[in-house]
Amino acid sequence: MLDIKLIKNKKDEIEQALRKRMPECSLDNIVEMDNQRLELQRKLDDLLSFRNKKSKEIAIKKREGKDVADLIEKMKEIGDYISELKEKLNAVTRELNEQLSALPNIPDDDLVAGGKENNESLYKFLDTPKFDFKEKDHIELEKDLELVDYERGIKLAGQGSWIYTGVGAQLEWALLCYFVNTHIKNGWEFNLVPHMLNYDCGYVAGQFPKFKDEVYWVDGNSKSNGKFILPTAETALVNIHRDEILREDELPKKYFSYTPCYRREAGGSRKEERGIIRGHQFNKVEMVQFTWPDKSDEAFEEMLFNAENIVKSLQLHYQVSKLAAGDCSSSMCRTYDIEIWIPSMKIYKEISSVSNCRDYQARRGNIKYRNSITGNLELVNTLNGSGLATSRLVPALLEQYQQADGSVIIPDVLRPYMCGMEKIEKRVKVLKK
Repeated sequence: MLDIKLIKNKKDEIEQALRKRMPECSLDNIVEMDNQRLELQRKLDDLLSFRNKKSKEIAIKKREGKDVADLIEKMKEIGDYISELKEKLNAVTRELNEQLSALPNIPDDDLVAGGKENNESLYKFLDTPKFDFKEKDHIELEKDLELVDYERGIKLAGQGSWIYTGVGAQLEWALLCYFVNTHIKNGWEFNLVPHMLNYDCGYVAGQFPKFKDEVYWVDGNSKSNGKFILPTAETALVNIHRDEILREDELPKKYFSYTPCYRREAGGSRKEERGIIRGHQFNKVEMVQFTWPDKSDEAFEEMLFNAENIVKSLQLHYQVSKLAAGDCSSSMCRTYDIEIWIPSMKIYKEISSVSNCRDYQARRGNIKYRNSITGNLELVNTLNGSGLATSRLVPALLEQYQQADGSVIIPDVLRPYMCGMEKIEKRVKVLKK
């Protein structure tokens, strides 16, 4: 959520910045509504003060035996007016908060306007894989090597679902275990969070109310009783310190979690969305950091470095892209994507987004620390990053490491997690007599 004081003090600047993601953005109505709120609050405060003063006068006159019937009647009228003002104030405040909640974060100054078409590829790692044989796509490899069962996945849960089987399940789990151990070695704290969350979690993360229809609801979808299944561990992790005041020396807080992610998006029919590329459920390890505002950029670089190093250690070809303002999620002021090369598609697919939210989520979640120099309470900065998601990493790994005989080499760093297995080969069928 954006600071209303900042909006009013720098309205033109913020409008200009938000137009990078919302071309028709105007903050006039929000400013007018806040002015209305302040005026109602002023009137209410004046009336409350007046009523308090007259109540004291009535008490004195009663003690003196004077008639106060007219004053009491007048106070009843004022009381009715106060109730009316409170209702109006509450209504305006609710509407104002809803409009503020719907505003996206302010993109950083160096971000260009527009969507995906304006994303910038910053650099690449390793050369694009070349093959001297007719390569297979990941779906062929998954079926030939019996790594993923699509048909039975659909039978169990419908379109956009699959089952990792045999060595495929081992590979998926090996990747997740490798990610977890790497983050622990890097000094991050491992958390296993609930998968069912309350409405406030989605609100603080910035997903609600705008995107509340993109999650799976368990108990209705209202603020009072709604529970939903998390779309990413970030939604839980960023809420751990909701409504808390942290000590300055506690910062930074570096958390990560493994969870399945549940989203209302089915597997697509387009080539670039086939197989496990896009589905209702996929696995991901997510990082979230709470830090001081002046260390926010440094934290961003650290998280990008951590995520990128995992892909480097797997020796996979990828690129890092700086997202245009309109392609960043609404809560984020800055996002870099790590995009993995899928040989059969001849395109890069995002496997990690590292984002800086600055104080946007902290304001929604009332997450503060006390500045040791000024003594003032200040909002923390929050950041998040995938470290990593597997549903696009596995296809890239299979395709980039495939061999002419149809087997797939296992990257060196994963072999300890695969019981020493060096290569995935087609199962040999043994016929019993």
